[in-house]
Amino acid sequence: MIESFNLTKTYKGGLTAVNAISFTINKRIVSIIGRNGAGKTTLLRMLSTQLKPTSGTATIDGLDILRDPEKIRKHIVSIPQEAATIGVLTPVEHLKLFLIARGMSVSQASQESLIALKELEMLEAKDRPSDTLSGGMKRKVFVAMALAANADLTFLDEPTTGLDPVSRFEVWSAIKNLRGNIVLTTHYMEEAQELSQEVMLVDSGRILEHGNVRDLLKRFEGKVRAESFQKEDGDYSIGRTYVKYIDEEDAERYIKMGYNIRRITLDDLFVTRGVEIEP
Repeated sequence: MIESFNLTKTYKGGLTAVNAISFTINKRIVSIIGRNGAGKTTLLRMLSTQLKPTSGTATIDGLDILRDPEKIRKHIVSIPQEAATIGVLTPVEHLKLFLIARGMSVSQASQESLIALKELEMLEAKDRPSDTLSGGMKRKVFVAMALAANADLTFLDEPTTGLDPVSRFEVWSAIKNLRGNIVLTTHYMEEAQELSQEVMLVDSGRILEHGNVRDLLKRFEGKVRAESFQKEDGDYSIGRTYVKYIDEEDAERYIKMGYNIRRITLDDLFVTRGVEIEP
């Protein structure tokens, strides 16, 4: 369980990236979602004891991020967005070095590395230099590190940013294989919906929504999204696309009128903040 108490981070120059947020999360996979610059990475770095808050604090299984950082680090793994493989090293070498640095013996690190790579279907690539791997495979190397570490809690910051759809699906599958609990940040709403039991929507350093996907989308129950390039009386517009929410049974009629019909996703929760949706 993670509990936050008025957690705040203000950088030099006065930018408040995380603004006095409090929450409790205890699901197996939790996604922190929001646009770029919303404060997601800053929040993750504080929770993983990489960055000290300006004020407030948080606890992980009762351990305080300010008083007990060394104890917390023994139970967590944190994979930053900017993590990059070393081109001349192979996946198995990456894992062995990582596990030895965490305190494993050489023999145990070798064994756990092979087990993790096998579970993620990477054995065939285990001895290839990392600079010959695809983007998805490189990210899977880091997921394999977390898997081999067998941590109680894994933090993943934007684990699929910049990946093509196939590579993204590969990484999603790898994340689902992780043991323990997972907190990840993403600005891909589809990713959060696919992976998470719980979602936290953050913007300008504040929590706007927090709950499971089904409850968060309850306001759209029985509806679909109708999109048109013709100016209509819609609920909102994005650029030159006009959007309204209609009952599912009316979808066929709107298709004949030239609308594109989309199913409801977390994207709708994100873009309709402050928009009144007709029942």
